[in-house]
Amino acid sequence: MDHTLTIIIPAHNEAAALPQVLGSLRAHAPEAHVIVVDDGSTDATASVAEQFGATVLRHAGNLGYGAALKTGFRQAATPFVATMDADGQHTPEALEAVWRARHDADMVVGARTGFHGPAWRMPGKWLLRVMAQYLTRRRIPDLNSGLRLYRRDVLLRYLHVCPSGFSLTTTMTLAMLSRGWRVTYVPITVAARIGRSTVNVVTGLETVVLILRIVSLFNPLRVFVPSAAALAAAGLLWGLPIAAAGRGVSVGSMLAIVTAVILFALGLLCDQISQLRLERFE
Repeated sequence: MDHTLTIIIPAHNEAAALPQVLGSLRAHAPEAHVIVVDDGSTDATASVAEQFGATVLRHAGNLGYGAALKTGFRQAATPFVATMDADGQHTPEALEAVWRARHDADMVVGARTGFHGPAWRMPGKWLLRVMAQYLTRRRIPDLNSGLRLYRRDVLLRYLHVCPSGFSLTTTMTLAMLSRGWRVTYVPITVAARIGRSTVNVVTGLETVVLILRIVSLFNPLRVFVPSAAALAAAGLLWGLPIAAAGRGVSVGSMLAIVTAVILFALGLLCDQISQLRLERFE
């Protein structure tokens, strides 16, 4: 790792973990530029980061994980930008493995191996990953890993579609895959985090909204067309025997067919909006 790399670390009340994280980075990546984005912390996060020579960017309030990353992305000026968590889960060795894979990729993701995270989050993560793989037609080993390396010029093209919450990494993955950029996955192991996670039940509920957002933003026809076709087929199978028997037109059959037409038209509209948003800076 050299002076062409900026490492961005979003941090909210991570004063206890930062000495270990920044100390390790200083030893393993002394030439890299390190930016710590203090996302409205109420502890000594900013002062600890400054003690280790990191550039500190402050948010007046807690704007969210994605908002912190966006602030760091816009401040960075190097060809490559890496992100890692401030809680001690990502090691310099894992970052080095991601860095070595940069030559043939526009984004390199550290794919976590083994079991990680609380069990109650697993069903939501699984559902989100299945949906993402269906939409992109690609296998995605780790959808929302926080350890990543980007080519900054490619990354900046899609910041406008990324949210300010934890789902920024998920959205960026889908944007890169759906637009044909080269994405590489490197297996990594993660350490136990220092301190408590800020992910809670509310974050889990936001996953449902994220799934709906993903459907409308990335390849919506992959969802709307099969749904419309299934409804139309159900309507025909229901209505044709009734019509053949001379009993007129089934209201339920017509309702299913009309709904199918509306879904198909809605899918076309979503697809056009999706293309306009994704092509805005291409």
